[in-house]
Amino acid sequence: MPLNKEFIPDERYYIADKAICDAFFQLVKEKDISKITVADVIKKAGIVRSTFYNHYENIPDLISSIENQTVSDVFSMMQKFKPRNNQEFCKSFFMSICEYTKSNPLLISLLCNPDTSGFYEKTISMFQQYVSKTTSSRTPSNHSKKEFSYMLASTIGSTIGVLHKWARNDFAESSEYIADILARTFIAGTLPFIS
Repeated sequence: MPLNKEFIPDERYYIADKAICDAFFQLVKEKDISKITVADVIKKAGIVRSTFYNHYENIPDLISSIENQTVSDVFSMMQKFKPRNNQEFCKSFFMSICEYTKSNPLLISLLCNPDTSGFYEKTISMFQQYVSKTTSSRTPSNHSKKEFSYMLASTIGSTIGVLHKWARNDFAESSEYIADILARTFIAGTLPFIS
């Protein structure tokens, strides 16, 4: 929910917001997102209804806020990644993506059960922004910018596909295993277009 410009939240505001989000994350593990109500969230968070409405208009507003934060977190991780031809370095980046995925119940739910909330559109827009920014600041050695941008899009798509399969398999494989697969795929497929 956009805050009023005169409203400066204090620590209690952030504590209540964290309680709301934590309660929502717990509920996502217990029931389908579409069945979660404000009453469920306030009961789980231990807050009153007016506190919820001081933060969010409704459940879709809460979901949208968490989705926006998730997209922002992933984009921030991607911007910090400086690709190198080093298996361990790439694996550590993909480990951070894997651990973030496992720790975000909303992301898990969206990976397992794509919905119409707009998350995928937000994610694709974020990836397009990343690809645009990356390709505009690089001159690939033996490849055109267009070819490079498609290779980045391919890497992003395959990463989402792997995370989707992993989440659907209830994270049966370790984060290290998945990060290793993603790193090897990146080094073999995309890195040559960057180097």
